[in-house]
Amino acid sequence: MLRTEIRRLVERKIDELPAAYRTVFMLREVEDLTVEETAAALDIPPATVRSRLFRAKARLREALTQEMDVATQDVFGFDGERCDRIVRTVLARIAAAPHPTG
Repeated sequence: MLRTEIRRLVERKIDELPAAYRTVFMLREVEDLTVEETAAALDIPPATVRSRLFRAKARLREALTQEMDVATQDVFGFDGERCDRIVRTVLARIAAAPHPTG
């Protein structure tokens, strides 16, 4: 299930790339064309293919990082009474635990 969610997120972020970057990315990374094949298919110089792929990957990294930052903000969040209840439970267990004699 997690893999499916990650795949959907990556696909959505690829779809959000500007068309020129998305096209190069798809041809190089998904279709596995060489730089030269991609350049010929798009009628652009190989240097442009390299540049667009680099920029596409950079944008994807940034977009995915932002998604992860948003997703993880509340992962370990404690809120008021919940935090107090957890602290009370932990302290009670510590107090009730047998203490080693030394």
